[in-house]
Amino acid sequence: MVETQHAASPPYCLENTTEHGLTKAYREDAACCVSTGLTTKLYISRAARFVSFLQPWFARVAPGNAECHRVLSCAVRAQKPFGGQQMFQPVHSLQRALFMLLALALGFCSKVWPEQPVPEDITKGAPIFPNVLAPYKAHAVPEPNLTNSVRLNSLIQNGNIMLSLDDAIALALENNLDLVIARYNLPIADTDILRTKSGANVRGVNTGIVQGTPGAGIGGIGGGATGGGAGGTVTAAGGAGTGTGGLVSSTLGVGPPIDSFDPALSSSLGIQHSDIPQSNTVISGVPALLQNTGSANFGYQQGFPTGTLFNVTFNNSRVTTNSTRTFLVPQLNSTFLFQLRQHILQGFGLASNRRFMSIAKNNREIADEAFRQQVIFTVTQLETLYWELVTAFEDVKAKERAVASAQQLEANNRKQVQAGTIAQIEIVNAQAQVAASQEALITSQTNLQLQQLLMKNAITRNENDPVVASAGVIPTDRMQLPATEPVLPTQDLINDALTRRPEFLTNRTISKRSARNALLPTVDLVGNYGGNGLSGVLNPNFSSNSPVATSANGGYPDALTATVNHPTYFVGFSVNIPILNRSAQADQIRSELEYRQAEVRLQQVQNTIAIAVRNAQFSVQQNRAAVDAALKARDYAAQSLQAEQKKLAQGLSITYNVLTQLSNVSTAESNLVNAMSAYEQSKLNLDVVTGRVLETLEISIADAESGNVTHMPHAPYAVRGNDVITQPVPEFQPQQTGVTPQPKVDWLD
Repeated sequence: MVETQHAASPPYCLENTTEHGLTKAYREDAACCVSTGLTTKLYISRAARFVSFLQPWFARVAPGNAECHRVLSCAVRAQKPFGGQQMFQPVHSLQRALFMLLALALGFCSKVWPEQPVPEDITKGAPIFPNVLAPYKAHAVPEPNLTNSVRLNSLIQNGNIMLSLDDAIALALENNLDLVIARYNLPIADTDILRTKSGANVRGVNTGIVQGTPGAGIGGIGGGATGGGAGGTVTAAGGAGTGTGGLVSSTLGVGPPIDSFDPALSSSLGIQHSDIPQSNTVISGVPALLQNTGSANFGYQQGFPTGTLFNVTFNNSRVTTNSTRTFLVPQLNSTFLFQLRQHILQGFGLASNRRFMSIAKNNREIADEAFRQQVIFTVTQLETLYWELVTAFEDVKAKERAVASAQQLEANNRKQVQAGTIAQIEIVNAQAQVAASQEALITSQTNLQLQQLLMKNAITRNENDPVVASAGVIPTDRMQLPATEPVLPTQDLINDALTRRPEFLTNRTISKRSARNALLPTVDLVGNYGGNGLSGVLNPNFSSNSPVATSANGGYPDALTATVNHPTYFVGFSVNIPILNRSAQADQIRSELEYRQAEVRLQQVQNTIAIAVRNAQFSVQQNRAAVDAALKARDYAAQSLQAEQKKLAQGLSITYNVLTQLSNVSTAESNLVNAMSAYEQSKLNLDVVTGRVLETLEISIADAESGNVTHMPHAPYAVRGNDVITQPVPEFQPQQTGVTPQPKVDWLD
């Protein structure tokens, strides 16, 4: 058994160990605190020296893994003296310390491996040099990391997750499964860029919003439904197709065919033997013609974005035979041919032949914007869940105060019944109020438990860890109500919203241009240049007196030389004119119509955005007024209750009046909680419709893409709340004179 020793306030330490091996402290500054999951004494003075030797190796194994390197640096620095004394004493067993230290480092590194589905750039493809087999090897995609980030364990205190809004957003960026699913769309879009570099068409990428996290009106919790698209995404409306707003995208990428830009090398090597009986010996000179043929043929073909196609063939053969009528045995043949084809009208130019590349790159930008919208949606849902959790806590506290007040009233009535000042029925009335208040409290408590469960699901990848599964979620922030509501120019908000919306017309413009090019007839400039070579050895069995060309007598080098000396070339034009051209006409007209349709759709979206921005502004103003009114109503109800309690103590009122005022206080507090919740939602909705959520919360989209938060989000309108959010209604005290106003809710002051 080992136990950890610390110097006084050491800058680097190993602490907060548990039996589950969970990291309890997570510090982003100089502190390097990691749990070992052990309760045994660990002295790592000499072991750290060995880890310092291995540190460069870890840097190569886990490049960019800041947490892994921080743990290793902690181990290395642990051997240095602090405050004039050595932090760790020599180990009892060096081998044991080395094993535990390396296991700790390796285990921790495996937990914080990069979260990207494909960390490297896949748009370039595997290079053919220096490994010529690399383009033909399957690319392995890492398995998804379904463990929670280490940030979560650092927030657990006394069995509860003490959660601020900033921490909740950071945890959602790291763990929320909607973002994990949407994150795959980015490398999927990159595969289209790689694919179109070969001249192939795009396969497309899903840009819908993933809505798999229940709560805040999603997934059947409070309305809404899970998306039915790939990965739980919500597809376009209308059911007519997959385009924007349900529009059909059948002409996307239409145009003349594109040659493959990837070079293709072909070859055929073979040996053939034939034995053919002859009907007479005049032609072959033998009753059975035996022939052996060996061939070695090679080809190379590549297309270019200019509309050029280049093709090279190089064919070779060696033929031996037993025929006495053949001049050369063996006979060597060698030919080569360079072919070039250039489109003149249809298929000419970079714009037409690189249209798939342009569409793929634009789709990647759309995927980036779609992921940005996914982050906004997820963060918005997370904020909604957070304020609903705060509201649930406030409601429980209000219901607890109502129960306490009802119980106090019952106790006071019992005393007065014993004193003979009121009737026995007043105890029954008070008991009925206690029962009703307790029922409302139970309902509120179960709703709080549900909100805690929804929040925990939104900020974790799984709840397999029993500590996390059993932990409650305590919100520590409250909405800060400004003294005066800021009024921003409506047109400025509308302009901000429009500038943050994805581009709708870029792909349509590309398709429109290529469809026009497809209307043209096909006119190609074609040319080729080649050579033919022949060589061999004179057949000694040849019995004819016909002369034999002496230039053909030789070996394979002579055949190659002959290909140069005997050239063949051709230059000409190839024309193909479709008479009616109806297919191309239909595609071009449809492309124009879809482009104009998209223009109208874009204007419709702009109009919708303008209305949404104005409506969000109105909602903020209305809900702020409702909060102010609810605050005053709550204070007035509390004062009326205290006044009625005093009158009852003096015998000037009855229990019914006190119960009525108590109900009014409970209703006023519930109205205040609901008004504040509506105000919070309206403020959040204004940021959503204007597209300012990420800027307001200082969220780095790079952190969201990587799944590793390095820059902490900050909600400027959230402030740290007190442990006791609201003060209970003062208990009734008969000797008290005067009326004490009900204390205000501190997070609303």
